Amino acid sequence: MTLTPSSPPLTPILTPIEARVLGTLMEKARTVPDSYPLSLNALLTGCNQKTTRDPLMELTEAQVATAIDELKSAGLVRETSGGRTTRYEHNFQRGIGVYEQAAVLLGMLMLRGSQTAGELRLNTERWYKFADISSVEGFLEELQDRSPEKGGPLVVKLARGPGTREQRWAHLLCGPVDATQTGAEHASRSGDGSVTGNLAARIDQLETQMAQLRETVQKLCSELGVSPPGQS
Repeated sequence: MTLTPSSPPLTPILTPIEARVLGTLMEKARTVPDSYPLSLNALLTGCNQKTTRDPLMELTEAQVATAIDELKSAGLVRETSGGRTTRYEHNFQRGIGVYEQAAVLLGMLMLRGSQTAGELRLNTERWYKFADISSVEGFLEELQDRSPEKGGPLVVKLARGPGTREQRWAHLLCGPVDATQTGAEHASRSGDGSVTGNLAARIDQLETQMAQLRETVQKLCSELGVSPPGQS
């Protein structure tokens, strides 16, 4: 269900780590709903994935915990109660004041860097099925033309690179971006997402499941008073 956005305060400027944490929560809410909200351990694993992430990061638990505290203060992340493990969920749509489709596009841009409208439609398929590229472009243009009263633009259209037909889009949640850059370096790193998309999605799911299994084993070992496997 698409929610009507509330009137937000000024859009917060995120650090790259905060954007990664927020984007990961947004992704897992849609791709592995049975495992959501996420524990700190599962969130750390998701942030440090080697697939569907640009740039790749090697965050520590302390860095993720600090980012969570900042995002909670900004009203973009909530801590859930119940159970022995603290878990976290995002509040992006209401916190920023955007529609579902716009939130999906912003979440993907936070996780995978600048992309064309066609790449965004493909990469967000597991999050939300856009009817066509034109609909993606329409929401991106709305985000680019967002009025100052609503917090100002949230995306920017980058310059067209040499030999390319489509322009790439970048988010502004981490501050201003030079719109004259072409995103060519990003394109050369990322390659064609359509070739590896299904495999990457499967790896994402397996990494999340592994984090949950590790957490369960540690809990059982703690209750039995024994050391987890691999520890003396």
